[in-house]
Amino acid sequence: MSTIAIALAVFVCCFAAALAGLCVKLPAHRIDADSKETVRLVMGLIATMAALVLGLLIASASSSYNTQAAELQQMSADLTQLDRMLVLYGPETGDIREMLRQTVSLAHQRIWPPETGRPPNLDPSIARGRLDLFFAKLENLTPKGDAQARAQNTAWQLAASLTQLRMLMYEQLNGSVPRTLLVVLMFWVSVLFLSFGLFARFHVTLILVLGIGAISVAGAILLILELNQPYSGLIRLSDAPIVSALAAMDR
Repeated sequence: MSTIAIALAVFVCCFAAALAGLCVKLPAHRIDADSKETVRLVMGLIATMAALVLGLLIASASSSYNTQAAELQQMSADLTQLDRMLVLYGPETGDIREMLRQTVSLAHQRIWPPETGRPPNLDPSIARGRLDLFFAKLENLTPKGDAQARAQNTAWQLAASLTQLRMLMYEQLNGSVPRTLLVVLMFWVSVLFLSFGLFARFHVTLILVLGIGAISVAGAILLILELNQPYSGLIRLSDAPIVSALAAMDR
């Protein structure tokens, strides 16, 4: 189910609950001052819980998105440095540099596909064979001096760090929002909107305000879901760091 479809379902549930509350005609003996006050207290409790959960989800999703962005920039810097170490080693690393550039270029095309509508492929196991061959070629280099030995050692450390970072970024993407939590949150918000219309009179201004409120809640849910999918959807991470690294490799 797409993030837009989920947000639309949240809007429909909230707005339908508000309309249902407007349509309910309570008997006079059930709408005395004490009953209204009790309902307001209960709805205030639910509103507080819903607001806390929404705030925590937005903060968590934003933190996850920013972490991916920072790690993507770190990966770009490490790739550029790795390529530089191979250059400093000498012309013997020409084929290794080309393999690195091709591997990064293929990964870029998988994660940011040029074809519109094609989903990104984030599975790191696809490039495992290329990476194993890259490490084998890097290990088989025979340094002819201290400078080449230092360059090979630094390149090896950078390559190992990049592999670890790539796996970490992939594992972090699995921390999506639990569907059960969304269902509970949708129930709380729907009950709130039901209470909004319970003691109100039906008129156009009220309908407009309730609609704006339902759109706001749906927008918050959409924001949470989109931030948890940083490589697809409406709020997508830019590929500028990887493009910059590829440009540096071509020099």
